[in-house]
Amino acid sequence: MPDPSPDPRQVSPLEAQIVRFLDSLRRANVSAHTLRAYASDLEQFAGYLTFTGCDTRKLESMDLLTLRSWLSDLYAQRLSRLSLRRKLAALRSFFRFLVREGVVRANTARLLATPKVFQTVPRVMTPEQTNTLLDASAGHSERSQIARDIAILEALYGCGMRVSELVGLNLEDIDFTDRWLRVRGKGRKERQIPIPAKAAAALEHYLTIRTPAAEVTAVFLNRRGTRLTDRSVRSLVKFYARLVAGDSSVHPHSFRHAFATHLLSDGADLRAIQELLGHSTLSTTQKYTKVSLEDLMAVYDKSHPKA
Repeated sequence: MPDPSPDPRQVSPLEAQIVRFLDSLRRANVSAHTLRAYASDLEQFAGYLTFTGCDTRKLESMDLLTLRSWLSDLYAQRLSRLSLRRKLAALRSFFRFLVREGVVRANTARLLATPKVFQTVPRVMTPEQTNTLLDASAGHSERSQIARDIAILEALYGCGMRVSELVGLNLEDIDFTDRWLRVRGKGRKERQIPIPAKAAAALEHYLTIRTPAAEVTAVFLNRRGTRLTDRSVRSLVKFYARLVAGDSSVHPHSFRHAFATHLLSDGADLRAIQELLGHSTLSTTQKYTKVSLEDLMAVYDKSHPKA
């Protein structure tokens, strides 16, 4: 007799393992963003297997042919290469977990080819453009949150932080005496970043007029006195960039790109920049060398008589 149809109200072994995997990520303190992305990707993967009739009660049925079929379906959806790479990363991490737990014998997902991503050189504001944006934004003193906004802009550029690191700052993370910030980056890794003079002054001024409830430890607050969100900072940056420069393409990461590129152009060591940015590998930091070389070639082409 054929196997009875699975009860849709019951959790399949695959879904149960996905829940266990996500719980293991929570215990490992992965970022909330990564957790949401992996949960979504694996939910879609389980949905694909169910839709195509794969028996999700039998985890050994997830063979290479099945995984390649799933990957082909993703290609047919015309997803970006970055999205494909992330979904593959989620699946490989899930299979590593299954192997470690003794659920399956091998990480079959490792045999799937990873789509290549052509590296693009980020568009970077010049030092003049960056300083003009910061200085002109500070001139809009009529805005009720101008002190907070300028502290945010100065910290993004002066410290090269990710927007998630900025909104995650707490009061105890700032050391004005020695001018250091403690930030929590990807994977909850902590690092220290020096605070340049203008950013330190903007932060100190903002904190003198910040009046939250006593239990609120977040540095940057919204109008309700609670922690500012990533989305709010993105909107804030876009507002000032459009207001001052008429350029709505500027985002918080634009300041991080500018921070790294301007340091490199002024002779900073690449490994020092890697530490400041919190990159786990030097290859990630090296993309900024391409920006500096392009700027150098532009100067050469414009100025050298034999160019």
